[in-house]
Amino acid sequence: MACRFRRSIASQLSRVLDLPPENLIKSISAVPISRKEEVADFQLSVDSLLENRNDPLKPDIQVQAKKLAEKLKCDTVVSEISTGPRTINFKINRELLTKEVLQQVIEDGSKYGLKSELFSGLPQMKIVVEFSPLFLNKKALQHLKGDLQTSVYGQNSICHLFFSPNVAKKFHVGHLRSTIIGNFIANLKEALGHQVTRINYLGDWGMQFGLLGTGFQLFGYEEKLQSNPLQHLFEVYVQVNKEAADNKNIAKLAHEFFQQLELGDIQALSLWQRFRDLSIEEYIRIYQRLGIYFDEYSGESFYREKSQEVLKLLDSKGLLQKTIKGTAVVDLSGNGDPSSICTVMRSDGTSLYTTRDVAAAIDRMDKYNFDTMIYVTDKGQKKHFQQVFQMLKIMGYDWAERCQHVPFGVVQGMKTRRGDVTFLEDVLNEIRLRMLQNMASIKTTKELENPQETAERVGLAALIIQDFRGLLLSDYQFSWDRVFQSRGDTGVFLQYTHARLHSLEETFGCGYLNNLNTGCLQEPQSISILQHLLRFDEVLFRSSQDLQPRHIVSYLLTLSHLAAVAHKTLQIKDSPPDVAGARLHLFKAVRSVLAHGMKLLGIIPVYRIFVGQEAQTRPHRVAPARTENCPAS
Repeated sequence: MACRFRRSIASQLSRVLDLPPENLIKSISAVPISRKEEVADFQLSVDSLLENRNDPLKPDIQVQAKKLAEKLKCDTVVSEISTGPRTINFKINRELLTKEVLQQVIEDGSKYGLKSELFSGLPQMKIVVEFSPLFLNKKALQHLKGDLQTSVYGQNSICHLFFSPNVAKKFHVGHLRSTIIGNFIANLKEALGHQVTRINYLGDWGMQFGLLGTGFQLFGYEEKLQSNPLQHLFEVYVQVNKEAADNKNIAKLAHEFFQQLELGDIQALSLWQRFRDLSIEEYIRIYQRLGIYFDEYSGESFYREKSQEVLKLLDSKGLLQKTIKGTAVVDLSGNGDPSSICTVMRSDGTSLYTTRDVAAAIDRMDKYNFDTMIYVTDKGQKKHFQQVFQMLKIMGYDWAERCQHVPFGVVQGMKTRRGDVTFLEDVLNEIRLRMLQNMASIKTTKELENPQETAERVGLAALIIQDFRGLLLSDYQFSWDRVFQSRGDTGVFLQYTHARLHSLEETFGCGYLNNLNTGCLQEPQSISILQHLLRFDEVLFRSSQDLQPRHIVSYLLTLSHLAAVAHKTLQIKDSPPDVAGARLHLFKAVRSVLAHGMKLLGIIPVYRIFVGQEAQTRPHRVAPARTENCPAS
């Protein structure tokens, strides 16, 4: 693997430069396949090297590269040394390259790339990731704001409605982006050995429950609640909003209902608890379809009392100010800057979401003693989290520096064939339907044990890859046609490649995987794949630094394209046994890395999309006889 080769190169450089090898490791990188020259597997950045040495003379880089290259010698690992633009290039012994890479992929399995020296010295941390908050597109937000302009809701309350999964609301499609991004970050951190706690922070408290409770008392039906709870609650919520816009008495009743909740009224709390339990049950079902889990389902309701403690602490520090309207605010700037004034309490004494978020952060530090806490929400919440973190700081919590907001952009144009998408389940059903229709054109689809599950997993891969290809902060235009392309840089192509390579293992595995003759993998297509496999640790390291999945996505897509080319030219059927065996080992290594990379992204690999030609037609084998552990053909 890359780590052994990097160490060997670093050791030789260390002797020449009189520097510790560990200081040189990160200056040595595998050359990307798109720029790869035939002579180079690794390159040393001379610029980076001179920066590390802080040379005040700043000598000519190219001259320095040539002088340094002349002092280096080939050995059993490095077969050629040359110079490039501001680099020194190293070519690895081809047979050693093949043996080490394939052996390392097999031995390390899901840890391939993660045991690299690039990650050495990084402390193992306790990390809390809060993700899957609600995000609505601008059109939906404007529509709901128009419906909610009553005296019950202030501007902050309306915004709060869209920050978190809201109890008694169906799972909106806007949840999807935060959900898959947060899941990726948690997966990556766990893979690196950190102790990760995944939190789903429910919007299960606030003035919206005053409106919903009142709405159910006026328009709710027990039979409908039992048969289709969230659909009925959604209908009730829409109806009561419309009524409240014209009837101030409904707004008053809603306000009174929420006050009853705050005061602990048994009947009001019983109804609220029922709404909450039904909602969580629905969310868990949707999360299971996405292949996502949480360690903790917490909610704002848990912090309604603790937020009062926050207010008392702010007051004791002289940070709480009362306004003429009776609300309580905090000046985060300390100098009266109007843009830094944050409201933390309503005039009736009830808490706001900012106060509850501060209380939640304090509680999580007490509970988990985290090294880092990551919030994954849309970029529109940037100011909110800046205020939360700043409030924690002025309250004296130095660990506020450990809190991080990972923002993301807007997805535009996500519609089903029936029109605007409202709920995430509509999207999942649309994905499954479209993939089943695509698969129906393949005659052998009926041989799948569970075609609907396969269709959904392939469709989700398509959705995730389209989302993860660019910078998370960027907005992008959603396209169903682009999502479901079977060729090109799509999730369908990734899943297809993985399934096709697995089919090779099923067809030929028993005869050809017993021995590996590394001398049989010297074709350009084989070398290109091996060289690309060398880079996996660097790609993982880069994603771990900036929490951007696009690096892994680009890597896996390139690997799939390389495998597709090799699959056409490096035949296994009718090849000599040692050649067939070596090629099958190579394809197995590619499939393994594809699978583990996809799992990091939150994609469940499928092992069969359809039964391809390799599995339909059993070849005449020239390999050694089947072992006792191999099933009969």
